[in-house]
Amino acid sequence: LQFTEEKLGQAEKTELDAHLENLLSKAECTKLWTEKIMKQTEVLLQPNPNARIEEFVYEKLDRKAPSRMNNPELLGQYMIDAGNEFGPGTAYGNALIKCGETQKRIGAADRELIQTSAINFLTPLRNFIEGDYKTITKERKLLQNKRLDLDAAKTRLKKAKVAEARAASEQEVRITQSEFDRQAEITRLLLEGISSTHAHHLRCLNDFVEAQMTYYAQCYQYMLDLQKQLGSFPSTFLSNNNQSSTTPVQSVPSPSVLASASASLPSVSNSMVTSGLSELKSSSGSRKARVLYDYDAANSSELSLLADEVITVYSIPGMDSDWLMGERGNQKGKVPITYLELLN
Repeated sequence: LQFTEEKLGQAEKTELDAHLENLLSKAECTKLWTEKIMKQTEVLLQPNPNARIEEFVYEKLDRKAPSRMNNPELLGQYMIDAGNEFGPGTAYGNALIKCGETQKRIGAADRELIQTSAINFLTPLRNFIEGDYKTITKERKLLQNKRLDLDAAKTRLKKAKVAEARAASEQEVRITQSEFDRQAEITRLLLEGISSTHAHHLRCLNDFVEAQMTYYAQCYQYMLDLQKQLGSFPSTFLSNNNQSSTTPVQSVPSPSVLASASASLPSVSNSMVTSGLSELKSSSGSRKARVLYDYDAANSSELSLLADEVITVYSIPGMDSDWLMGERGNQKGKVPITYLELLN
């Protein structure tokens, strides 16, 4: 009745003090953002919604989810199987096996990241939502009930006409007031714990960042090792083309990637190409060059290339060091030097 009359504006309502109101809104805000961060972290660590639901169900049943390959591990296995099928002695087969082994290592690092993040970051956040915040909600509801009791007693006191009824109502107001004050104090103490929750979650956030740093550093190291194993593009893929000129290598990174790979991983053929190119750049003459891989022109200023064709190349003053001008019949345009082998 008291609640209904308040809603209709027919009864007065005891307001909570400003400090308690601030603490309540801070707790609500903390709960809202903790839930959002927690859910999105789960999505980040496990993008597959079905797998997430399955893990959740197993967790509720207190059983271990069946172990199955993750995406990098699955890709790694396919690559290794394909490499063995094509022959570990062939350049492509060997490269596939090396790539597959690296993908599997990345898959293992992925698992480690998920496990560490779940223990150090997600679990404490979930414990707050399912533990501390539930306790706060329960005590807050109790405070709301105590306030309604107090205000109902105040209303009865106002309406009391005879002395005995007034005395009884005053006694009731004293009792309900002390119960309300006691419950407000309990709720306040709980809510002030939100500051230490923030401090705890900050430590957990640091742990999460640490886990991510470890993961990305591992992945970077694995890829660096793989790149070194595969060798720089010009030497590796040149030998690949010589093995089988009928199957030119199609997918090759952009010139800038190749240039940086060549720079960090010098090889004999690479230094020969470089010296030939610098000679060509300094002279105003032209040379014949064989195209090593297909290249699709990015715009009208570039020339598209086909693996194994021979074109004429020359340098123009002020041109970017990664490019030359190429000519095929009456067609001309810029071509990336990493796609070329200069002919004598």
